[in-house]
Amino acid sequence: MTVYPQIRTSADLLKSTIRIDELIPFLQQQQAKSCAMVNTKLYGLLPFMFQLKKAGIHPVAGLTIELEQTEQETLPLVLYAKTNVGYKNLLKIASSIAIRPNETLPLRWLTAYAQDIAFVVLPFKNQQAWLQPEAQEVVQALKEANAANVYVGISRVNGVHPFEVQAVELAQRHQLQVIATHESLYMYEQDVFAYEVAQAIESGVKLNDRDYEQQYDSHVLTANEWHTRFSDQPNWLQAAEQLLASCQVEISLNDVYMPKFPLQQGETAEHVLQQQVHMGLQRRLQTEQLPHQYAERMHYELQVIQSMGYSDYFLIVADFMHFARDQHILTGPGRGSSASSLIAYALEITQVDPLYYDLLFERFLNPERVTLPDIDIDFIDTRRHEVIEYVAKKYGKQYVAQIITFGTLSAKAVARDVARMFNFESETLEMISKLIPNKPGITLQEAYANSENLRKWMDAEPIRHKWFQTALRLEGLPRNASTHAAGVVLSPVPLVDVVPIEQGHDDIYLTQWPMLEIEQTGLLKIDFLGLRNLTILDQIRKSIQFTHQIELQFNQIPLNDAKTFELLQRGDTVGIFQLESDGMKNALREIKPTHFLDIVAVNALYRPGPMQFIPVYASRKHKLESVVMPHPDLTPILQETYGVIVYQEQIMRIANVMAGFTIGEADLLRRAVSKKKREVLEQQRDAFVKGSLKKGYTKQVAQEVYELIVRFADYGFPKSHAVAYSIISYQMAYLKANFPVNFYAALLTNATGNSDKLMQILAEAKANGIEVLPPSINRSVRHFKVENGKIRFSLSAIKGVSQPFLQQLMQARKERQQPFDSIFDLAVTLTTAHFQRKVVEPLIKAGAFDEFGKDRATLLATIEGAQKQADFMRPGGDDLFEGAIMAFGKPKYNEMSGMPEKIKLQYEKEVLGFYLSDHPIVRMRAHFQEVNATMQTLPTLKDNAYIRIIGIVSEFRQLRTKRGELMAFVTIEDEFGSVSCTLFPKEYEQVVGKLQEDVLLYVEGFLEQRFKKAQIKVKQITIH
Repeated sequence: MTVYPQIRTSADLLKSTIRIDELIPFLQQQQAKSCAMVNTKLYGLLPFMFQLKKAGIHPVAGLTIELEQTEQETLPLVLYAKTNVGYKNLLKIASSIAIRPNETLPLRWLTAYAQDIAFVVLPFKNQQAWLQPEAQEVVQALKEANAANVYVGISRVNGVHPFEVQAVELAQRHQLQVIATHESLYMYEQDVFAYEVAQAIESGVKLNDRDYEQQYDSHVLTANEWHTRFSDQPNWLQAAEQLLASCQVEISLNDVYMPKFPLQQGETAEHVLQQQVHMGLQRRLQTEQLPHQYAERMHYELQVIQSMGYSDYFLIVADFMHFARDQHILTGPGRGSSASSLIAYALEITQVDPLYYDLLFERFLNPERVTLPDIDIDFIDTRRHEVIEYVAKKYGKQYVAQIITFGTLSAKAVARDVARMFNFESETLEMISKLIPNKPGITLQEAYANSENLRKWMDAEPIRHKWFQTALRLEGLPRNASTHAAGVVLSPVPLVDVVPIEQGHDDIYLTQWPMLEIEQTGLLKIDFLGLRNLTILDQIRKSIQFTHQIELQFNQIPLNDAKTFELLQRGDTVGIFQLESDGMKNALREIKPTHFLDIVAVNALYRPGPMQFIPVYASRKHKLESVVMPHPDLTPILQETYGVIVYQEQIMRIANVMAGFTIGEADLLRRAVSKKKREVLEQQRDAFVKGSLKKGYTKQVAQEVYELIVRFADYGFPKSHAVAYSIISYQMAYLKANFPVNFYAALLTNATGNSDKLMQILAEAKANGIEVLPPSINRSVRHFKVENGKIRFSLSAIKGVSQPFLQQLMQARKERQQPFDSIFDLAVTLTTAHFQRKVVEPLIKAGAFDEFGKDRATLLATIEGAQKQADFMRPGGDDLFEGAIMAFGKPKYNEMSGMPEKIKLQYEKEVLGFYLSDHPIVRMRAHFQEVNATMQTLPTLKDNAYIRIIGIVSEFRQLRTKRGELMAFVTIEDEFGSVSCTLFPKEYEQVVGKLQEDVLLYVEGFLEQRFKKAQIKVKQITIH
């Protein structure tokens, strides 16, 4: 039998290219008895352990480390966990290494965690460091710490090592056993080149810059190769087999580590939770005496939560939510199934009353299927970290960590990375990017099969085939580690007892295992999510408070506001959470919501599959067709959605009413049916029909309703999530309808950096009668702000204006307490350290200096004069300034003739990405009465509609057809956006040779929606 003591896997981030799914079949083929994974971190350990065990191969948990000898020198060592105690020590060792800056381990730390760990000395690594005299004390120290578990590992890479005799002598001198070993870094001999490329990607050193002295022999050996290499030392092979067999670690998947909420002595979490919930519900309902249905639901939920042992969890979540409220950190109304909990509502974890919306607690916590509770919380994305820091501080650094996530080499990424290592030119890299489609999840094989251009390009040069084969071998490998966007883990015991950790950000640790593996360990994970729309809501609220002196409470916004529903019925939903896509706008226009529950329904229905029921919902709502119920008894369940099954909760209610299922059983039915497994479907059908017969329904009715459940199980959306997120949608719609100027200002601030988005929002704001004031050096700030019912343009949105400059400008304005009255005044105040052409020029071009009363051409010509003035004047020296003016006269502008309007607009487009002054098209519209579309209306038009439109050419590309005829692709833009126009040879003939950028075109043609983008197939074209 063969064993593999030193396998490094691809989880070790480009230090190996061995994938577990390739390794296991190979090991089975070699009839391997056991295999040890020895990565430099414990990345990938759990999948390795579980998958090998499932394949009938004994897995061993190992680690490769560098032991500190001196500050500059280290000793290479492989560790194996021999027992569960050793495994826990391995977690601690891996964590200790990963939180140290140089990722090495002091000897005293290693010996402190030595119990039940086997040490394998690697004598041929690091210039034979273990064979040096100064290393002998370390060997002795290891032996003293763990006498029976120190080994010397001898490998025969490219034959017998020149220092093998000395290695054997080392073992004999210290009475250590020798084992045969071999470090495997790639699967097969032919993978060596792909491995070298992976190493190059990791180090960033291109292949032709690398030192090729090292002769790799690091593939996974066959059983035959093992026995051939060590045919003279079969006892070393046997020793390796015995060592690995002695490593017996059992990782439990049944443990649950529920954190504890800190309490006063004598208190219990159950009692404190009960008190907080009761008081919270009284406060919510504004009554001392709870209504019967609320009291009953409260007691039921508390009983389930307490029986599952989750009281502490709810107290923990309620506590950090209380912290967020105290710090005025806006949180979401709820997310996912937690919105169906009355306890969560009472504790102000959510803002959704589940009884009012008929939300089922079992959709969140099902007593008949015990799972860890999963409360995901949305925070404004700019302050989410404050809440995580609070939790880490409250429960202790060693008990709280963020969760790691791994980035992989996707098709496009690996293609470009490998091409870079091949030293391909930058033009070639661009070509590769274009040849591989942008389709999410596409593989290189798919790209090759579907792209004739890619195949032709590869066939042109042999090196390109080598590039492609190398990229194929590396595709999908983990490349880098980063922090999960939301996941935070909280433990009642130090995390290093359960999971390895490493250094994270903001002094909060990071787990070495990703989300799925964290959940397998039984640790509790809470998702702290940053939601940009909450940030926008918070900005609007602050803006309203500043401009209207109204302190808006989002939870008190009326859900029946007429202006809000008028806006939704028009589909005027740009900038509104979840409702701004063109399809969603059409759905809103069709449904014409009149009640909050219509928004909930449209949020649940507008997805692939159920969106086919939007017309049915709309027709029935507007009494254009009659409401048909599957059975009269289901009317109370389905009347809210006009007989259409929209929500998972409706499926559960149907099973409860018709088949007598408990709500918990109904949740199991919903889960089972959605998986579409035939035998499960039949089992559940039998149970449903039997239950229905008992309740007096006929077999036919029972089967018909069950088929309906099967049909809708895929479509059903959790109502709890739909309600919670629809609250955010409604709140944003309310603000847009009632405080439009504040709404658009916040929207523009959040679109800064995306000139297309800014242009669209500005165009819509102007179309709604909102005036946008130009940027001003004295009045503009970093964000778009509301000024006397108008929007003042932001300085941050001007390209080339840096944040350090803005910081200096804001500080200067604050200290001066009076506006700048000239470019010279500004230059002297800021000094030449900050008043530099690269920043001042974009400000002038954007119009931020117009208030100085000088033409922009004059201002541009005066920059150097202003800099000289600033050089001459001492900042802040008023007496000197006055004296200078008396001596030399007031500084003068370099007067120029007025800047032509066309140049002025071009400059605005250069520094803003669009025209801030009226777009040239606006003035031309009056001359084109026949025009029937703009870039704003295109998305609302049907495919193949015949349109007439005007626009200015922003770019065009001429090419030849297969017949050799000329055609062109032209992009035209108006004040709302841009569109691509296709000119086939016949149409292109009308304008060939005359087409150029910045000319005005009148275009007629057919509208096409391609890849969700509008395009025009031109039939008539005129240049104006």
